[in-house]
Amino acid sequence: TFQRGRAATHHGVCRARDVTADVASEDLWRQLTPQVLGALVRRYGDFGTAEDAVQEALLAAAKQWPDEGVPDDPRAWLIRVASRKLIDQARSDQARHRRESSVASMVPSDQRVSAAADEHDVADREDTLPLLLLCCHPALTPTSQVALTLRAVGGLTTEQIARAFMVPEATMAQRISRAKQRIKDAGARFCMPPEDERVDRMTAVLHVLYLIFNEGYTATTGAALQSLHLTQEAIRLTRTAHALGGDDGEVTGLLALMLLTDARRPARTGADGALVPLDQQDRTAWDSELIDEGVELISDVLARGPIGPYQLQAAIAAIHAEAKTADATDWRQILALYTLLERVAPNPMVTLNRAVAAAMVDGPAAGLALLEVLERDQRMARHHRLHAVRAHLLELGGDRQAAHASFTIAARLTTSLPEQRYLNARAQKLGGRG
Repeated sequence: TFQRGRAATHHGVCRARDVTADVASEDLWRQLTPQVLGALVRRYGDFGTAEDAVQEALLAAAKQWPDEGVPDDPRAWLIRVASRKLIDQARSDQARHRRESSVASMVPSDQRVSAAADEHDVADREDTLPLLLLCCHPALTPTSQVALTLRAVGGLTTEQIARAFMVPEATMAQRISRAKQRIKDAGARFCMPPEDERVDRMTAVLHVLYLIFNEGYTATTGAALQSLHLTQEAIRLTRTAHALGGDDGEVTGLLALMLLTDARRPARTGADGALVPLDQQDRTAWDSELIDEGVELISDVLARGPIGPYQLQAAIAAIHAEAKTADATDWRQILALYTLLERVAPNPMVTLNRAVAAAMVDGPAAGLALLEVLERDQRMARHHRLHAVRAHLLELGGDRQAAHASFTIAARLTTSLPEQRYLNARAQKLGGRG
């Protein structure tokens, strides 16, 4: 049964991805997973059993396709196989629990699902956006929303998600299982929410994609500064949301922000993996195609309005991206945008970034004055970035001893090894100067 086979299914899916590497690209698997899952959830209504059936279908493909070849329509094949597994499960439930009425409502009257019907069903409707909205249901915590989105829509295995977030695989599996149960308990339906709910739900989707990207771009823990597959998955999912979201300026803004930020990735680390700060990066190594695409997206959406926080962040990223050198950065414009962003979406991290911009425009003292407000904020008091920024501004102001102390505190507070090494190196350099 699905209940007894879940642990084995996961390991089977891991094998499925390895075995089928020669017959289907990773991009194809990730593209098909939400489409197949969406079709099943829409038809049968139960997210948990549908997700298990999709994983079983992927395992079946891993066993059959290497010998038999990839079907002409792999999506329809997966939907047909997954549907049959759901039907088998429903029949088993009927035999064991005599839930005739429940089974009758779940299983199609003819007890069969043809490939042609499945192909038509999926082609008629785009299920990815409703699936994203379902994974970001308000009954779930942000952490569970991220995990479920990566699993159900991103197509990542539990092992991959657990590794990205530096938690045991069993812990992540429980988190995903609980998320699916909460969706079921909340009575969530696979459909587009009413218009009055859609804005809030879409805001949650964008926040989840933003969190996924940020965790990939600067991992909060571990030996690596960044997790490439998380940033790529966040960009891919945001592209999907952008394609489906119509004229939503914030979706466009988030996509532009990700592209402009990710463009700097090749220059963020040295040959030894050490962190390279923005003002010291080799800007010729930045991805010019991503920059051009991001600038075009944000320029177009800003001209149409209204302006939201992701658009403002993307505009700031565009200013950095278009500066040929660090000295050429238009800090006055960045400061103005951060000031506006703080009004639109107040947040301690926004204030922290505004302090840096203020220091670049009006001198270190102006930035340090803004930090005094954050020092009274319990959310930031033990955040390493607050101490790192204070250290940087103190160094700019010539107070090496105080800067050394703040860099040392920041290094102790961070759980990212690359950041820790960078901050310790800055502290040691200042300490060496006395």
